[in-house]
Amino acid sequence: MSVRQSLLAILDHGACYGSQLRAEYIRRTGASVNVGQVYTTLERLERDGLVANDGVDDDGRVLWSVTPAGRTEARAWLQSASVADGRDEVALRIGLAVTLPGADVRGILSAQRAGVRAALSEEARRSGGEDVVGVAVVAAARRARLEAELRWLDEVERMTIGRAGIAISEERPRRGRPARATL
Repeated sequence: MSVRQSLLAILDHGACYGSQLRAEYIRRTGASVNVGQVYTTLERLERDGLVANDGVDDDGRVLWSVTPAGRTEARAWLQSASVADGRDEVALRIGLAVTLPGADVRGILSAQRAGVRAALSEEARRSGGEDVVGVAVVAAARRARLEAELRWLDEVERMTIGRAGIAISEERPRRGRPARATL
């Protein structure tokens, strides 16, 4: 979840100071965010014309409000679809391991399963009774992803039964970094 757009979406409902924004983010999502990241993000949002410094409150804290451009960006973000398209380090690690001769694929999959099951147990221990529906939504998404990862690990195991790793290719790319000349 983008902290940048999340802060804009919260500010769309009223001016806040930095620590207040952090508390609202945590209260609404259950996810943590560093207060320093909030203030750095606010500075960037101000630079980009998406928030404005609204002066200070009675306690001397800087209040921030969303600008019309920030409101437009926040509302567009809330309405947009997003699909995870970043690098999946787990899939890349396992995908590489299954091609390496001698890699203990079963051991690797077993360790990953154990980690996912531990995360599911922790999620189950923490969840239940969330007063804020946003926190429940985030927790449910995490559980669904972890359960999907367990199914994927089972699929990977089926795909790799009887498969051997592959050796380094004899085909050499035409380009490469030349060796440094030694004196």
